[in-house]
Amino acid sequence: MVSDTAIATLAALMVTASFPFYLYGAWIMIDTETVTWDVLIYHLKFIVTGLALNTIPVVFWMAPRLLEQLGGLSALHAILGLQAYALLVFALTGIVRIFQAKRNADLYHNPDQELDLNDLHENMGAWRGRLRLGVFGYVLFWIAAYLVGVIRYVTMYF
Repeated sequence: MVSDTAIATLAALMVTASFPFYLYGAWIMIDTETVTWDVLIYHLKFIVTGLALNTIPVVFWMAPRLLEQLGGLSALHAILGLQAYALLVFALTGIVRIFQAKRNADLYHNPDQELDLNDLHENMGAWRGRLRLGVFGYVLFWIAAYLVGVIRYVTMYF
């Protein structure tokens, strides 16, 4: 049987490894002037990898053990993590609508059109706001949950 320390170490390494994928995925979008379909897919490969590296330990290691450990730092860690995922879902409500509007306008395959994104739909500004707020909030709460998780790891396994 694998020890709790070994599994916790693997979980910590996976969550830690997710952050560079998030950073590079974000950098792709920041550094790209025109987001084509290929750029979007390339960006999503890194973001989805980061989310998988982060979510697998949460679902299979942290969540099942939460109730037996609930209290103090574990409760704070869980609340911060849940808040991060809630803000990710909030961001997705904007991402999906932006994707639909850009896809309907064929901006992923024909990006040279002289269109302002805000002209694609009357709610585009709100959707972009959701995306920005959700992603910023996710990252903020992810970092806070990560730091609390590191403190918990050190206090429990060293």
